[in-house]
Amino acid sequence: MPRIGTSDLHVFPLALGGNVFGWTADEQTSHRVLDAYTSAGGDFVDTADVYSAWAPGNEGGESERVIGSWLRASGKRDDVVIATKVSQHPQYSGLSASNVAAAARASLERLGTDRIDLYYAHFDDQDTPLEETVRAFDQLVQEGLVRYTAISNYSRSRAEEWIRIAKENGLALPVAIQPHYNLVTREPYESEIAPLAASEGLGVVPYFALAAGFLTGKYRTKDDFAGKDREGQVSGYFSDEGLAVVDALDTIAQAHGAEIASVALAWLQAQPDVVAPIASARNTEQLPALLASADLELSAEELRTLDDASAKVPAAS
Repeated sequence: MPRIGTSDLHVFPLALGGNVFGWTADEQTSHRVLDAYTSAGGDFVDTADVYSAWAPGNEGGESERVIGSWLRASGKRDDVVIATKVSQHPQYSGLSASNVAAAARASLERLGTDRIDLYYAHFDDQDTPLEETVRAFDQLVQEGLVRYTAISNYSRSRAEEWIRIAKENGLALPVAIQPHYNLVTREPYESEIAPLAASEGLGVVPYFALAAGFLTGKYRTKDDFAGKDREGQVSGYFSDEGLAVVDALDTIAQAHGAEIASVALAWLQAQPDVVAPIASARNTEQLPALLASADLELSAEELRTLDDASAKVPAAS
């Protein structure tokens, strides 16, 4: 059970993404997914207060409400690590001190819990002085509402500044960073964020670990994702070089009798400082391939094969 940075949180090496809860997975289905994940040993659930405000009829907070109703029904609050995020909810936008305080309390109410285990600044807020934000997060820790703080989607320079402010003022230091990182999106994470994570002891929790489903192998042609919920996301990964990565994954998966998704996640889990990639399942049928990654060990040669194939993928514009 890897540890999240310098915290005392030890978690299953696959985080269950909550972005689909209340969106492509209704409450009942989401509960079944959470039951299956935890029954298999999973204990790390990742969400955000904005999930899923983009869906027609939703206002944000739907995922947290679904997780909260599951926590009440299952009685498993003390068995799971809950991570959520602030800055993007339509009613709680930005990272001012007052907004962070209000958004955290709203998340706690939706989740039906008295503490958030890992609280992320979801996206940087350039309009708010960074020291104000860092102090606001520290205040939540002092009040016992948040156990540990973290950052997501921050540039290296801004992350370094956050850490400097925290150190100089004796404030809560972030223990994790959540970057966009997978086999078809390796930059800017590897050149910019990875060295910072290593030097500062940050646990890395990559999102879009399966590239919106592209790295499951189910999208081999543009027709495969046309009209789907994630068409816009998947199209950004689609290229001949990306398909070559999927082919390499397929070959390795066949050698292990495993699913393509399992291999893609196992590659991430083998990278330095990665604690647990995030992957979501909109039904229980999708879950076994995700869970299997925790027990799949790739050889050095297989890791090199994937490294070489993915190095040819053009960087995102």
